[in-house]
Amino acid sequence: MAHNLIASDRVEGTAVCRPGGKKIGVIRRLMIDKVSGKVAYAVLTFGGFLHFGESHFPVPWAALSYNAVLQAYEVDITDEQLHDAPFYVGDLEFDWGDRSREVSIHKVYRTAHYWE
Repeated sequence: MAHNLIASDRVEGTAVCRPGGKKIGVIRRLMIDKVSGKVAYAVLTFGGFLHFGESHFPVPWAALSYNAVLQAYEVDITDEQLHDAPFYVGDLEFDWGDRSREVSIHKVYRTAHYWE
């Protein structure tokens, strides 16, 4: 029997594909709003070798959908959107307290703000 809930450690490492099935990255971590309990972002990684030089892209959770056939999350994202999206590289940290940065993330992916 399929379940609607999944543990975060089972989501981490799951492939992310474009519609049509082309793999573009994997989910490295989830960012959860401490107050509401909502998943705010999936941090996707692209590129790198053995996790060195990877680019980390926070993508609004609302932009992803699960494809049971592919056993992967799908995101309809263009190369242009990725180019314009906020990201961080390697061991650098993203400033999750900067609301203006979060606003820009949601603008790029055309999703509603998770905090509203």
